[in-house]
Amino acid sequence: MASPSVAIVILNWNGQKFLEAYLPSVFNSSYENLQIIVGDNCSTDNSVAYLADNFPLVKVIKNDANYGFAEGYNRVLAQVEADYYILLNSDVEVHHNWIKPVIELMESDEQIAIAQPKIKSLINRDEFEYAGAAGGFLDVLMYPFCRGRIFDTVEQDLNQYNDNCEIFWASGCALFIKSKIWKRVGGLDANFFAHMEEIDLCWRVKNLGYKVMYCANSVVWHVGGGTLSIENPHKTFLNFRNNYYLIRKNLRPWRLLYIIPIRFSLDFLALLKFAFAGKFGNAAAVSKAHRNVLLSFFGNKVKFNKDVSKSPNTKGLYPNSIVFDYFLLGNKTFNKLRK
Repeated sequence: MASPSVAIVILNWNGQKFLEAYLPSVFNSSYENLQIIVGDNCSTDNSVAYLADNFPLVKVIKNDANYGFAEGYNRVLAQVEADYYILLNSDVEVHHNWIKPVIELMESDEQIAIAQPKIKSLINRDEFEYAGAAGGFLDVLMYPFCRGRIFDTVEQDLNQYNDNCEIFWASGCALFIKSKIWKRVGGLDANFFAHMEEIDLCWRVKNLGYKVMYCANSVVWHVGGGTLSIENPHKTFLNFRNNYYLIRKNLRPWRLLYIIPIRFSLDFLALLKFAFAGKFGNAAAVSKAHRNVLLSFFGNKVKFNKDVSKSPNTKGLYPNSIVFDYFLLGNKTFNKLRK
């Protein structure tokens, strides 16, 4: 039987330097039934011309504006036919045989809808990468964290997470998804623009009872911060705002009555921490995120997702507080968390 068809889709915005550096490794991927597509979010650099001159076999789909990560991918993937989509950041280097292990894992179980490979740092190649590491989880207050990365603690890869396992969310920097599931849930939520939209996607998929997996037998290396650095105030704004969008969409409304006040209080502590560190732009971004959240909630911009099966999949939800564990108990790595 022929291998399932796979489309690698890289969303680009003024990322010629990343295409030059990392597209060659993607182009040399060994999977047989493969197409490579670059979706361009109306770049103003020389990205599209560079692709035409150097990678004529790579299909380019042009958006007429910069729609961000979420809507940008929605518009591009509406024009792509394949059994599997791989959403891949432009600043990712891959091993030539990185696709087959993930596809084999996903083909082994009809309930597996999404998966990610092991994501390591391209800058420090023996470490996990911040955005995804060895798979994503959410704690009781809906803070995201990863095996291999909790808050600012990033672990070395010492083969401690070399097991395929079920997770709660897969990183959008290298996300495999069955196309029929993508279409079933309507892709990414454009309200997020960028950051945490992949967590929302995974949560909606798990609410239908499907599985999200981590595949240890596939490895990619991610630069990280290619579009916005981790210190950028706009990234801070998006992360804080979008986490509330995530909560609003996917938690039962009654749970918001106690989670939102707790989260606002903890965010105020984060604001003070930014201010005392002299990062006034980041502190202002937290305040701006809260104002935006309140307006969006009262304006009903972000609504509760009612598309939930009778048996939603909650595997990967950590029943304790990662903030308490990390800052008060000193449990800095995944293997030290309370079971």
